[in-house]
Amino acid sequence: MSSILVDRNKDLKRLRDEGYSIEIHGAHLVLRDIPYVNERREVKHDGVLVSSLELNGEIANRPTDHTVRFAGDCPCTSEGVPIEAIRPLAEVTQITNRLTTQFTCSSKPVEGYADYYHKMKTYVGIMWGWASKIDPDATPLKYRVIVPEEDNSPFVYLDTASARAEINVITQKLAAEKIAIVGLGGTGSYILDLLSKTPIKEIHLFDDDKFSSHNAFRAPGAASIDDLHKQMLKVEYFKAIYDRLHKNVVAHEERISEENIELLRSMDFIFLCLDSGVSRKAIVAKLEELNKEFLDVGMGLQERNGSLSGILRVTTSQPDNRETARGYMSLGNDDPDDEYDRNIQIADLNALNATLAVIKWKKMRGFYADRKRERQTAFTIPGNLLTSDDLLP
Repeated sequence: MSSILVDRNKDLKRLRDEGYSIEIHGAHLVLRDIPYVNERREVKHDGVLVSSLELNGEIANRPTDHTVRFAGDCPCTSEGVPIEAIRPLAEVTQITNRLTTQFTCSSKPVEGYADYYHKMKTYVGIMWGWASKIDPDATPLKYRVIVPEEDNSPFVYLDTASARAEINVITQKLAAEKIAIVGLGGTGSYILDLLSKTPIKEIHLFDDDKFSSHNAFRAPGAASIDDLHKQMLKVEYFKAIYDRLHKNVVAHEERISEENIELLRSMDFIFLCLDSGVSRKAIVAKLEELNKEFLDVGMGLQERNGSLSGILRVTTSQPDNRETARGYMSLGNDDPDDEYDRNIQIADLNALNATLAVIKWKKMRGFYADRKRERQTAFTIPGNLLTSDDLLP
C-alpha cells in the first residue's frame, strides 16, 4: 500500500523522485537520512522526520498539522544551539514498534503548507542548512532503495484515525486475532461495525437468517429498499458493506449449533449474540469444553406503563469463572411467556450493548486501562445505572 500511496500523490512522489528516503508507516510519512547538527556541534546523518498523513482513501489532503516529530538528538544550529525556527521540544512519541521520536518541532508559515512536499522540504531545509555549514557534503538525497514492507494490514485503506491520535502502537494490541460473531441481529451487527475498525486479522460471521425490514431498523447504517428486495442472507449483506473497509470479513451462511460448533475451534475469541436460550445453553457448554474465552450479550426489555424498561448485559466467560458466568446468562427454555425472552430490541440499546461488549474485549487485550477487571456488566435503563460484578482480584 505504501508504494501505491506515494505513486498516487504528486507531492509524495516528488519527494521520492528527488532522492529522499521516504516511507509510509501507519498513516505517517517518514523521511530518513536527514543531516542535522546536535548540541555537540557534530553533524549527524541519521535524523528521521515524521509527519502524520491526512488522507481521503489513497489521496493526501493538504496538511493542517504544521508540526513534525523528529528522531535523533536535539536539532541545533552550527553553534550547537537548538534551532529557534523549528523550536524543538523534548517529547518522546512511539510511532511504531520500531520507530520512536524524541522531539516535536514546530514551524508554521502564515499561509500554511501547500502539500507534504512543501512541509517536509521546509523542515529538511532548515536542518540541512545548518549541517552544511559544518559539512558541505552532507545531503539527505541518498536515492536509497526502500524495500516495501509486506502489507499485512487488514484494512483496505490506511487507519489515519490512530495515526492522528498517535495510538498506532496501542491499536496493534488488537491485531493478532481471529474473532467470531455468532448471530448478526441488532447487537451482533453493531459489534461487527465496531470490530471492523480495528486491525483484527479475521472477522468471522455466523448466521443463516435473511436480512429483512425489521433488521434494517436495528442495524448500523441505512439499508436501501433495493437491498431489502434482494433478500440476502445477513452474512452476505454485512460482508458486502464491511468489505469496503476490512479485507478479511468471512461470511458463514449457517447457524451455530451443538452439531457444527467445531467451526469455532480455530477462533481466538467469540462474541455470542443469540436470541435463543436453548441454543445459547448448548453452545456455551461446548465453548467451555473447548476452553474458549467468549463474551455473551443479552437484553431484557419490557413495556411498563407506556414506556420500555429493562436491562442490558455483557458477560465474560473465562476458564476460571465458568459457573459464575453461567449464572448471569439467559440459558432458558425459550418459553414464549418469559418476558426476558421476548425479542424487543431497539437500535440505540443494541448499539450500547455492542459498545459495552467491545470495550470489555479491548480491556482484555490491554487497549483500555482496566482497574476493576469486571467480568459482568449490566446497564439498567430506568435508573441509568451501570454496574460491574465478578471482579478479578
